[in-house]
Amino acid sequence: MNLLASMRYLVALEEHRHFGRAAQACHITQPALSNALRALEAEFGVVVVKRGRTYAGLTHEGEAVLAAAHRMLHENEVLQQLLKSEEGFPRGSLRMAAVPTAIPLLARFAAQLQARHPGIVPTVLSMSSLELETGLENLSLDIALGYTERMHPREVKLTAWPQSVEHYFLLRRAERSGAAALQIGEPIGWARAAELPLCLLTPEMHNRSIVDQAFKAAGAVVSPAIETNSVLTLALSVLSGRVCAVLPGAMVDAVRAQGQFEALPLVGPEVLTPIGFMTQTAVRPSRALDAALALLQSPDWQREVGAHSGALRG
Repeated sequence: MNLLASMRYLVALEEHRHFGRAAQACHITQPALSNALRALEAEFGVVVVKRGRTYAGLTHEGEAVLAAAHRMLHENEVLQQLLKSEEGFPRGSLRMAAVPTAIPLLARFAAQLQARHPGIVPTVLSMSSLELETGLENLSLDIALGYTERMHPREVKLTAWPQSVEHYFLLRRAERSGAAALQIGEPIGWARAAELPLCLLTPEMHNRSIVDQAFKAAGAVVSPAIETNSVLTLALSVLSGRVCAVLPGAMVDAVRAQGQFEALPLVGPEVLTPIGFMTQTAVRPSRALDAALALLQSPDWQREVGAHSGALRG
């Protein structure tokens, strides 16, 4: 039995929660995946997978094996990168994720990292806050960009690398047509914004809870015209329809080239949300992660963050 391969299959099964899709993701047949998992159970003398007509989850013992699988795969990747990298030339993969409203910043970061270190292959994912935190804890993610105020308390200790403090804007169709780029208008109160037809993120998104708290603090009740879990839909709905959207600075910056938009700073209250990179504290970083940590602390990257998020006054 190839123990490392079997552990990889187990991780894929839990990720896809379906035998056929997990096998397809691992580029093997479903019987081969099932046989490898049975061999894994035989190796440890426990039942790992709850079996029925469909995948039914992992047993208590299976959860322990899964946690070990994540650690093994992480250490294997760290070792592979150590052996394949040369001094100053890190090589290997780096799995990173961001909450949807921070994806523009993470995309910039990944592009700069790859340009600086061509041997690094970043995987950039969009995840909810809960998925992001779970990924950091089980080591399926190397680094994540999200809401640092959610870090405590956590079962696994995380280290934060503060990046920006996000401000919020009302994005609407520009009243003056023909502009070459997005216009920053006069501030608008949250209570006034609540009277407009709004496209907002769905209630399970952490960003939506931030927005809802701001409306509540302003004494306003909101009934969205459209709800979505896609930040792209927020912008396209404003562009194509008659709704407005509430977006943090990083997302507003992503549509700066669109002259059809106008962004109004939201006030009363002023909502400030810290955004930062996060890593798991206790794990040994790979060469790729070391390179990423060096970049995110560099003056060049800090200037980039300041220009493309936050209050957008530059």
